[in-house]
Amino acid sequence: MSLIREMLSYPFLVRALVGGILVSLCAALLGVSLVLKRYSMIGDGLSHVSFGALSIAIAFGWSPLKVSIPVVVVAAFLLLRITENGKIKSDAAIAVISASALAVGITVTALTTGMTTDVSSYMFGSILAMSREDVALAAVLSVVVLFLFIFFYHKVFAVTFDENFARATGVKVSWYHILFAVLTAVTIVLGMRMMGAMLISSLIIFPALTAMRLFKSFRGVMAAAGVISVVCFCAGMVISYRVSTPAGASVVLVNLAAFLVCTAIQAVRGR
Repeated sequence: MSLIREMLSYPFLVRALVGGILVSLCAALLGVSLVLKRYSMIGDGLSHVSFGALSIAIAFGWSPLKVSIPVVVVAAFLLLRITENGKIKSDAAIAVISASALAVGITVTALTTGMTTDVSSYMFGSILAMSREDVALAAVLSVVVLFLFIFFYHKVFAVTFDENFARATGVKVSWYHILFAVLTAVTIVLGMRMMGAMLISSLIIFPALTAMRLFKSFRGVMAAAGVISVVCFCAGMVISYRVSTPAGASVVLVNLAAFLVCTAIQAVRGR
C-alpha cells in the first residue's frame, strides 16, 4: 500500500494510471469481437498507421492527435471494406497497410526531425506522454464503448458471430463495422502514448485470449477480458515503477503470464 500511495503522489503517474485503465478496458472489450472475427492483428496494423501519421504531424509541427485519429479511422474503415469484399485476405491487407505506413513514418522521421524524444515515445511508449487531454478523451471513449456493449449487447453478439443472421433480423451490420473501426482506431491512438506502436496490439489480443481460456459464453468472456486487462495493466505499472522497467513491456509481460496461467488451468480442467 505504501508503494501505491507513493505512486499516486506523482501527477503524471496518476494520469498514466487513469488513462491506461480506461484504454485497457476499451481495448479488451473491443478485442473480444475482433479476435472472434479474426481481426486480431488489426491493432498491430493500425498502430503502424498511427505511427506514420504521428511522424508526419511532428515533422510539420501539427497536433499529433488531430492528425492521427482521422487517418487511423480511415485506415480502419478501408481495412474492413477490403476484407469484406474478399479480394484480399485480412492478414495480407493488414500487412500491406501496416508495412507501408511504417515505412512512410520512418522515412519522414529520417528526412526531417530524426528520432526525437516525441517520435521515440510513440514508437516504444512512455508513461510521461499521457496528458490531461488524452485522459479526457479516454474517459469519453470508455463511456461510448461501455454504452455500446451494455445497451446493444445482442446486436454486437449477432454481428460478431453471424453477420448474415444479423442482416436478416434488420441489424445494420455496416454501421456497426464503421463504429467498431472508429472506436478501435481511437483506442489504438490513445494506447500508443502509453504502450508504443510495437506493443499496443497486445492490449487487444491478450485479455480476450486469456478470458476465452476461462469462460465459454460471450458475456462471460467480455466481463473477464475487461477485468483481466485492468488488473494486468495495474500490476504492470506497479512492477514498472518498482523495478524501473518500461511500462509497456511490463504490462505485456504480466498479460503473458496471466495467459500462460489460464492456459494451464484450462489444460488441467480438460484432464
